[in-house]
Amino acid sequence: MTFTKAERKKSKLRLAITGTAGSGKTYGALLIAQGLGGKIAMIDTENGSGNVYASLCNYDICSLSAPYHPNKYVQLIHEAEQAGYNVIIIDSLSHEWSGIGGCLDLQSNLTATKYKGNSFVAWKDITPLHNAVIDSILGSKAHIIATIRSKTEYSQVKNEQGRYEVLKTGLAPVQREGLDYEFGTVFDLSPNHMALVSKDRSGLFGDTPFKLSKIIGERLLKWLDAGEETAKGGGA
Repeated sequence: MTFTKAERKKSKLRLAITGTAGSGKTYGALLIAQGLGGKIAMIDTENGSGNVYASLCNYDICSLSAPYHPNKYVQLIHEAEQAGYNVIIIDSLSHEWSGIGGCLDLQSNLTATKYKGNSFVAWKDITPLHNAVIDSILGSKAHIIATIRSKTEYSQVKNEQGRYEVLKTGLAPVQREGLDYEFGTVFDLSPNHMALVSKDRSGLFGDTPFKLSKIIGERLLKWLDAGEETAKGGGA
């Protein structure tokens, strides 16, 4: 094995869009997908809500219903790749983690049955399933846009009287902690449909809120294509 000079390679988008219900995750994902160009596939876990924007642009949809087993996500990502789609939208990735038949549900069932109450040991069966989904996303030859639901996060804080009280501390993605590290770019949507960047390898976005648009997708594509050709999936 030898070291070689680092060179910038062309890559595929790995984008996560987080937000509460109604913040515009699906709509924004489709706008960005238009800017990336090519055929668009959507894996829809939101009870057919992906069809709402059929007049916005041309895209194909596959409705995924419960149980949301991780293997289903892997299978559909590979099928979309083989069908020649340039952009794959996963709407949403939260169901793989917290939906019926998702990772948390599987872990709970294994804890109660196979591992007789040992929840820690049960994760050794679940983590590889979850990792397979992440590997499919990271290794895909298509651009991947994953929407992730956000929920209100609370914590116990001691007040001036020395008593503990529960306070709202912000929003947290409904997915495994640390999942955002796997994506090259993460947009956090507010209820008024404005986006802020919490992770940005491209350096294209600053601290000012902005609206998701086709132009955002075009800017990302220009950055992704500014490198040498590579045969690998890879992503940024």
